[in-house]
Amino acid sequence: MSRRPNPVDPGASPLHLFGAALRRMRGDVPLTKVGKEILTDWSRIARWERGECLPHVDSVRRLDDFFGADGILIALHQAMSELERLRSASPKPDQDKGEFMERRHLLQLAIAGLGMRALGDVTAGEPVRRLLDLAMEAEPRSVEDWHLACLDHLHALRTRPPAQVAADLLIDLMAVRHQIERSTPDAVTELHRVTAALATVHANALTRLGEHGAALRWWRTARQAADASGDLELGLGVRATETGHGLYGQRDPETVLRLTESAQRMAGTQPSLGLALVVCSQAKALAMLGKQKEARSALNVTRDLLAADPPAASIMPGYWQGGQLAYAECMIYAGIGDESLHLQARDVAMASTYDRQYFAMIQLHSALCTVVNGGVDEGARYATAVMGDIRPEARSVMTTETARWVLRAVPREKHDRPAVGELRELLTSAPAGRDV
Repeated sequence: MSRRPNPVDPGASPLHLFGAALRRMRGDVPLTKVGKEILTDWSRIARWERGECLPHVDSVRRLDDFFGADGILIALHQAMSELERLRSASPKPDQDKGEFMERRHLLQLAIAGLGMRALGDVTAGEPVRRLLDLAMEAEPRSVEDWHLACLDHLHALRTRPPAQVAADLLIDLMAVRHQIERSTPDAVTELHRVTAALATVHANALTRLGEHGAALRWWRTARQAADASGDLELGLGVRATETGHGLYGQRDPETVLRLTESAQRMAGTQPSLGLALVVCSQAKALAMLGKQKEARSALNVTRDLLAADPPAASIMPGYWQGGQLAYAECMIYAGIGDESLHLQARDVAMASTYDRQYFAMIQLHSALCTVVNGGVDEGARYATAVMGDIRPEARSVMTTETARWVLRAVPREKHDRPAVGELRELLTSAPAGRDV
């Protein structure tokens, strides 16, 4: 006798996943009661739960409604029915065999995800509805829909846990790739720009999670897509974002500095928003290397470039914008202990963002400024309090790395202070790849 698959194993057969989901939802409700409510014999429900057969779609709708499954059983049944149809069919004469097989694979992933979600693992099922849409729909999205998707993912990055953002983004990144393969050359140019924007947000989310290797690969994808679109401003914006995020444990500051110099050569001398953002990232890298005079000079160049009032980016303009200058000033002036200029920049930076992660990082810059000016105990206690108060949706490796800047600013002879030890212990206990 063959061994029955584990019902909570996403690799189990679709029938057993459906049966396990149904059994989980039924809980202690008697089979006879369920049968009476959905107008069928209880023994038939028992067969469905054992994974012996699938119910009719009408029964599935009644089951979904009876258990309050919010459409999960309906979607799972729909995906399984489509998968069975594809298993018994062959690609059409004008259909790519690889695309046909990938659609089948997507449906299998959707079924596994929906089954796991029905079994109570909400995280596993987070993106499956959109994965199911991708597997089932053939109609391409309009440019307007794709631009809206970019804005939605950007909003999510600023307000939701980065793990959820990264999982959701993969679905749209896969969808835009499929659409590129089917589109005309004129349409492909715009889809490359969409890919660059989505890949940038995805790499940002991965950086927040401390998934640096994956983030670097997605930065490369974003650069390649921007360059393929021929949009120089977009290419510079991607490079500015990549280099700025590289300073949070992802790359050596010297490497970041070289990348900003390369991007400046690519930009030329014409004032532009992209060039301003690249120079802004360069200023932060110089500050990290202790080159404060050069960092101030780079900030001045950034101001001059922004004063030329360059146009905003034509895709996801709320991401690539001049508000980066205030954040860079806040960080750099904190590092050199210029409290007056730091506080001015802090107020502007706070008012120009609603990203919860950056609120915490700006507060940590104030702690850094205090430590640099000799207030070791006060600064360390403030940094510890900020880290302890960070909401789950704002937690990231970037906030942890900023707190480490505070710790590194403490003079060696004062490392034995209790407040410093408390901050060090808090940062040491932070799990790898996640914030505390």
